[in-house]
Amino acid sequence: MSAKDILFLRMTYLRGPNIWTYRPVIEALIDIGELEDFPSNTLPGFNDRLKAWLPTMIEHRCTPGVRGGFFQRLDNGTWPGHILEHVSLELQTLAGMPTGFGKAREAGPRGVYKVVIRTDHEDVGRAALETARELILAAIHDTPFDVPAAVARLTDMVDSLCVGPSTASIVEAAIERRIPFIRLNAGNLVQLGHGVNQRRIWTAETDRTSAIAEGISKDKDLTKQLLTMCGIPVPEGIVVESPAAAWAAAQEIGVPVCVKPSDGNRARGVSLDLREQADIEAAFAVAQEQGSEVIVEQFIQGVEHRLLVVGDRVVAANKGETASVQGDGQHTVRELVELQINSDPRRGSDGSLPLERVRLRSGSPEVLELQRQGLTPDSVPEAGRQVLVKRTGNMTTDVTDTVHPDVASQAVLAARMVGLDIAGVDVVTPDITQPLASGGGVIVEVNAGPSLLMHLNPAVGQARPVGEAIAEHLIPSSDNGRIPVVGIMGDGDTTRAAKLTAWLLHIKGLHTGLACADGLYLDQRCLQTSKAMDFEQAQRLLINRSVQAAVFESDVRHLMEQGIPYDRCQVGIVTRMPKAAGLEDLYAGPDEKIPTYVRTQIDLVLSNGHAVLNAEDEAVADLAQYSDGGVIFYAQSEHALRLVAHREAGGRVAFWRDGQLILALGDNQTEVLSIHRPAVARLIKGGQLGTDDMLIAACAAWALDTPADMIRAGVKSYGQNTPSI
Repeated sequence: MSAKDILFLRMTYLRGPNIWTYRPVIEALIDIGELEDFPSNTLPGFNDRLKAWLPTMIEHRCTPGVRGGFFQRLDNGTWPGHILEHVSLELQTLAGMPTGFGKAREAGPRGVYKVVIRTDHEDVGRAALETARELILAAIHDTPFDVPAAVARLTDMVDSLCVGPSTASIVEAAIERRIPFIRLNAGNLVQLGHGVNQRRIWTAETDRTSAIAEGISKDKDLTKQLLTMCGIPVPEGIVVESPAAAWAAAQEIGVPVCVKPSDGNRARGVSLDLREQADIEAAFAVAQEQGSEVIVEQFIQGVEHRLLVVGDRVVAANKGETASVQGDGQHTVRELVELQINSDPRRGSDGSLPLERVRLRSGSPEVLELQRQGLTPDSVPEAGRQVLVKRTGNMTTDVTDTVHPDVASQAVLAARMVGLDIAGVDVVTPDITQPLASGGGVIVEVNAGPSLLMHLNPAVGQARPVGEAIAEHLIPSSDNGRIPVVGIMGDGDTTRAAKLTAWLLHIKGLHTGLACADGLYLDQRCLQTSKAMDFEQAQRLLINRSVQAAVFESDVRHLMEQGIPYDRCQVGIVTRMPKAAGLEDLYAGPDEKIPTYVRTQIDLVLSNGHAVLNAEDEAVADLAQYSDGGVIFYAQSEHALRLVAHREAGGRVAFWRDGQLILALGDNQTEVLSIHRPAVARLIKGGQLGTDDMLIAACAAWALDTPADMIRAGVKSYGQNTPSI
């Protein structure tokens, strides 16, 4: 490699829990070559250039644990691997994807490091690392580097590849409650929970949002008919098919009226407070561009509001306001819109921000509004003149705490009448603190898939935890959407124990999935025979809506190359501590390092779960300290020292005594099965199972509250009618 360079040897995306953290990371193996001899404080001007380009890294606390901690490390001298970690994380943060976790560790050979960064998307993480390398080398060699352009490129990637902010708010709420999630496509389709207990969201739509209800909500005339049937006040309206019919309808209803598409969204194509024939006929063309039908509707004097209904309650409400500019006698209306409206950072064009940019396109409602004031987009209003530009779509102010209970009740009823479990209910009323009937207010629309951004980031007022409300609606706080998950890892053959464990859960009546070295199985039926332990293949079990329990076999190589395919488990099993031999390409280090990797299997045990550990392997037994749940020790002999101590402390243990498999909790013990029984002896003699396999599977089943007689029956019947497994 050239002088003072950083070379990427490999990048590995660890999609699941891994040896570094619970969340997905990019692990980059780098070679810094001769830079090993040049820490940051020996590179002329490097620190100053880096600080000038990325001043926000002052917030990185690093090892000192204080603001500016990383800059202290720079000044005292640190190496490019560590710098690459921090710069990559900062670039992700500046691009709108803040992730604070990172590590840089020597990999063994001189100058070779492992640099690890948390990332919410593989492509963004890789690009951040590559961009960070370029930036660092530019700072080292004192060459130009366009930081804003680099951040802009990464920002575009985040916007296009990551879930949107509405979906992210629901996912983050699920994470806070330790509800597992899986992103199912490149868009915003996300699964919360596992297997049979899963729920799905697509932004603010859920698997409870029926196609019929969504169809009704898009047909605004039908929606009003249904709302009228249950006594909800709505504005009078007529569907029209031509500009002339629009004017005729306006005369029948009585001006002022509004004209809008029957199936539009985000107030696109809506024109309000129309009184003149020319305005109404022009508004027809605008509305027709945005929808399949056009409605002429009674214009209600009042303020536009959006109420977010989730389940059986209103969880947030915003008030709209008009958008205006003030003339200065110098700039055109078009220029004033850019200076005074579109400069608001909450406005954007891709739907990721709560407010849309105002565009003065020919024939748009905004241009029609200007025409009614005797202006065009290129007019120059006199100084001090207020020019109304946009009447709708500016839901800026949170008013959740002021909504009258009657208004909230009507909004919930409207959502229920349409059939939506999550709805954006549009209310026009002079005073949201008063009942609709007394104030002359109406409900004008009920929308499926409502935007959450206005409630997450209002211009004025308190942000509302709408993500938490939706997560709670889908998976109540009394649940977490999980199914029983068993993970097993060790040295040697853990496949037989995994298969027997899956069989015991199967005969318990659970639709059970199994991912092991022999293949991928569901209810004893083999789905595939190759690469079943790979992350993507194994995770299929958790996506399958019929799966009620799942067993996963893994090993250190899969852990280090891909991560674990589940986020937590009810039962985590380690049989014997693996060796480092065969892992040299992964820079795993000596045998003494392996327990620090394998502990991941035990770190994943839930607080209501159990670690199942071999008491006769000291390195395995030592992992008990990392279990958030209970611990079950097993051994061939009841006299194993770690097992005896655990039992005396009141812990669960399993062992063999005179050919009897015993499960014991303190002084209470249960004889589960005997190796002298013909069915059991046949399994051992035929090599289908070993006594360790029976111990391990019995412990796993016990941890999942399987009765001893069912464990006995399961072992005895194993393999008799299951040729595929």
